[in-house]
Amino acid sequence: MLRRQLITLIGGTAVAWPVVARTQQPDQMRRIGVLMNRVAGDPEGMARIAAFQQSLQQFGWTDGRNVRIDIRWGEDDADRERQYAAELVALAPDVILTSGTLGVAALQRVTRTLPIVFVGVGDPVGAGFVDTMARPGGNTTGFMVYEYSLSGKWLELLKEIAPSVTRAAVLRDPDSPAGIGQFSAIQAAAQPLGLVVNPISVRDAGEIERGVAAFARVANGGLIVTPSGRVSLHRDLIIAVAARHKLPAVYPFQYMVTGGGLISFAPDWVDQYRPAAGYVDRILKGEKPADLPVQAPTKYELVINLKTAKALGLTPSPALLARATEVID
Repeated sequence: MLRRQLITLIGGTAVAWPVVARTQQPDQMRRIGVLMNRVAGDPEGMARIAAFQQSLQQFGWTDGRNVRIDIRWGEDDADRERQYAAELVALAPDVILTSGTLGVAALQRVTRTLPIVFVGVGDPVGAGFVDTMARPGGNTTGFMVYEYSLSGKWLELLKEIAPSVTRAAVLRDPDSPAGIGQFSAIQAAAQPLGLVVNPISVRDAGEIERGVAAFARVANGGLIVTPSGRVSLHRDLIIAVAARHKLPAVYPFQYMVTGGGLISFAPDWVDQYRPAAGYVDRILKGEKPADLPVQAPTKYELVINLKTAKALGLTPSPALLARATEVID
């Protein structure tokens, strides 16, 4: 009898061991690659990463516990983006989050199977990243930051806040496919507004300084600053050069107006990283990028800096101020 009880006890314990072992195993470690189009340590870039990680935690993913996040900072430089894209793909992550057009292009050159979620891309269909907005197909989906029609709105705002403007310089990254499309859309919108537009490249500080100085030699000019990693990198210089030459400027980032720029009209860039975390979560749980539709912003914010307007001799109309999401005194 004692022998039978001992055998039963041992057998029962043997069956229980695997169950206990399974319950004591740590959560499976997954891996996420992140390719940012900003400089390492950039405050705006860090805010975007923080929003992404906070949202991931709400879905149950914590860096160092059940997920490892590898971050690279591409600085919106084509060579650097290609280098880091190859590095991240070599790490064999479960999914890669990337920002900007150059990052997506660099990643798609390396892999057409590893899932990619993008943020801050202007025209993913036109760039060939996805088949359609509703059905992306392939391995890539994400969140576009604007449609090209927004470029016309920037021109309208420039004319509204500075009615005397007849010429607009468009600061753009010539190496970005989105930059080319943006400028074409701006050209199309300029004629009905009675504006002549000229491009200025933002590859480096010298190019910006020379281009804006040459443009400012003729009166009645203004600036349209289009979004790119290089614009973000040189944001302080762009704001300073616009002020030096007394040029009213429309910016694509709210923080450039907080930093002294005149006016911006843009989505909340940081906020886009929260739904991006939701897509990453869904992919980690088995869904495919091909089945997740590309989403466009539904809310844009208008920010005006009254101190800068006064320095330029401008008085925003009551109607424009009433539409503003934020007015900085």
